[in-house]
Amino acid sequence: MKLADFDFHLPEASIALRPSIPRDSARLLLVRPGEPLADLRVSDLPDQLRAGDVLVVNDTRVIPARLKGVRARGDSRVAVEATLHRQLAANVWTAFMRPGKKLAPGDRIAFGETGDRACLLGGLDATVREKGEGGEITLAFDLAGPDLMAAIADRGMMPLPPYIAAKRTEDAQDRADYQTVYAAEDGSVAAPTAGLHFTPGLLDRLAAMGVGVERVTLHVGAGTFLPVKTDDLSDHRMHAEWGEIDPDTASRLNTVRARGGRIVCVGTTSLRLLESAADPDGTVRPFRAETAIFITPGYRFRAADGLMTNFHLPKSTLFMLVSAFAGVETMRQAYAHAIETGYRFYSYGDSSLLWRAA
Repeated sequence: MKLADFDFHLPEASIALRPSIPRDSARLLLVRPGEPLADLRVSDLPDQLRAGDVLVVNDTRVIPARLKGVRARGDSRVAVEATLHRQLAANVWTAFMRPGKKLAPGDRIAFGETGDRACLLGGLDATVREKGEGGEITLAFDLAGPDLMAAIADRGMMPLPPYIAAKRTEDAQDRADYQTVYAAEDGSVAAPTAGLHFTPGLLDRLAAMGVGVERVTLHVGAGTFLPVKTDDLSDHRMHAEWGEIDPDTASRLNTVRARGGRIVCVGTTSLRLLESAADPDGTVRPFRAETAIFITPGYRFRAADGLMTNFHLPKSTLFMLVSAFAGVETMRQAYAHAIETGYRFYSYGDSSLLWRAA
């Protein structure tokens, strides 16, 4: 398939810059292949599920992965910015950096705030280890393990998506808004945004009616924001992301399916991880590895029956995934309806509940 097959016009006014308050007041578009679309609210989700179903959520926690600093090379000083991407070792991360052309292996970078917090400069130092062909920079920090993560948490900024960051600066409210209520495992540099719509009250309602919630972990990398640059989708290569489904969780998911319950993934990250761990017959295996699964129309889904997800960018791998899940024409009609009726798009936007095409 071609990249142009997944293009559509999205008005600037459709891009959400702040989330709905309360979270579950966001709109929810119900998409059932072959049936009319239905306009709901996230708070209506329990009405669309039944006892014995299970939601699969991604419990990754977003770290404040945007770091500003100064590159030092002799007497030369250049301001730089890094968005951490993947952790390779206790003190080693890959990052996307600006201006990348100003960096070379061996350069020293002091990360931290200027102005009132100038005293912090030098406390989070790194050396450029190498530059990758895809534009990634490998950084070896002087700190490691918990000390490094604490320094990043103290001095970093939340890595808002480019389409939000271009319109406003990150602020203290984003520290809460850009995190799910069930986040537990540090490691993502982008939020699993479908989960941002859940509240403790909504989770309690689901539990009371017998809908289970199973946690998996997929650490979302900054590669999720990179555009597809190949016209022929067969030439595109996804960035790998680390994920885990533990043996007990895999066993419970298989039991749900055996008893006739439906598996509904909350977010494309949960779906991609589940599909990476599933056998052709739908059996979910324990998983602890990286996945670079790229799902496009024609893919045969193994484990997921439903998908709750936000509205995605034109020509993005995520719009390709939802088109594979519910059908290309179904999703074109759904997105046209969403734009026409004022749904809010992207990370802080509204949501949809998709049922898998037969």
